[in-house]
Amino acid sequence: MIRIALQSKGRLNEESIGLLHEAGIGIESSRRKLLARSEDFPVEILYLRDDDIPHAVERGVADLGIVGLNEYEERRCRATIAHRLGFGKCRLSLAIPKGETYGDATYFEGKRIATSYPVILRKYLDDKGIRAEIEEIAGSVEIAPAVGLADAIFDIVSSGGTLVSNGLKEVETAMHSEAVLIATPGLAAEKRALLDQLLFRIESVERSRGKKYILMNIPSDRIPEAAAILPGVKSPTILPLAEEGWSSMHAVVDERELWGQIERLKAIGAEDILVLALEKMIL
Repeated sequence: MIRIALQSKGRLNEESIGLLHEAGIGIESSRRKLLARSEDFPVEILYLRDDDIPHAVERGVADLGIVGLNEYEERRCRATIAHRLGFGKCRLSLAIPKGETYGDATYFEGKRIATSYPVILRKYLDDKGIRAEIEEIAGSVEIAPAVGLADAIFDIVSSGGTLVSNGLKEVETAMHSEAVLIATPGLAAEKRALLDQLLFRIESVERSRGKKYILMNIPSDRIPEAAAILPGVKSPTILPLAEEGWSSMHAVVDERELWGQIERLKAIGAEDILVLALEKMIL
């Protein structure tokens, strides 16, 4: 059995549960429980606050955790990053009142900056050689300039809508964040094997994203041209049809290139083209 710490609520909760579901790991639906188990995989879920996850994994209370890279860095976590998950993307940025004139980062010299991420902010300012006062507060950081608590803020930004609604503008980005899977250092062999199985499933799900499975009938003498259009993972699958001179061709394609490829295939005689969703891609 391996234990994974997840956010009990918040922006990463649903995406983390969704990823596990796609990987064939169903979780009990009740979030009122501190612990929940899966019947599909030897795993139990420990629901925690996002800022508690790094230390829980570091200390071995949980073997794994899914948390934002920003929380991992802020807590100076000594757990290892096992995999970058690619969702929950955001950035940590400095923002100032929209009426202020801004040139470069020297603007913050001597200023007071409100944030919930003092460790990341201090490193950023030190790297820039800027001396500023950091006002550490929890929650509602964006109102600090309006109430006179600070001259600027340093906080998570996704779309930027919250900044605009509070009369602020983003001027500097200190780091980009995403969800990461972290692991307790020195996992026992049995738990390491379960982590490897989990990573295998997650990577299979990730490879399928943005991909489509395409099937078509093609004149056999046009196969070389079609193969140049649809190279496939290694090469397309070709199967002879009962009708002489025709073959069936199967390939995995990037969804962004799909319609252009279909037009080129039709131009060389492809018919009966089917496009199917791809759930998993196992290499």
